[in-house]
Amino acid sequence: MLASANEPNIIGLDDQLIHLLRRAHQRASAVFTTAVGEQQLTPAQFFAMARLSELGPLSQNRLGRLAAMDPATIQGVIRRLGQRGIIERSSDPGDKRRTVVRLTPQGEAVLEKVLAAALNVNESLLKPLSQQEREQFITLLKRLI
Repeated sequence: MLASANEPNIIGLDDQLIHLLRRAHQRASAVFTTAVGEQQLTPAQFFAMARLSELGPLSQNRLGRLAAMDPATIQGVIRRLGQRGIIERSSDPGDKRRTVVRLTPQGEAVLEKVLAAALNVNESLLKPLSQQEREQFITLLKRLI
């Protein structure tokens, strides 16, 4: 039986990494969603758009790998962004089996509107940490992934 709110945390769930990472993810997503406001982008959608902006048109498969998303997730991200007119899909002229995705002019405009706010999310999330702690935290997270 798990402890009630008034009992001690016998199992130590509050110190479990998976629980802490989940809570950190929830906070990060909430801060991001607030920052990008009316554009209503998820972090995954923003990251896919940012990769396309950085690298230009990419195959759907390559974009998924570069955005660290599994095939089902990147497919959903691309579908939703496509429905909003933010990206467009086309067949690769060199390989008709491959789908190439690119930002539309509307997508570029949306990205431009949210870019500064999205990049400032790091500052908001890391605000409680000193500069040294921020650097260490980022280094350690990169080692975990």
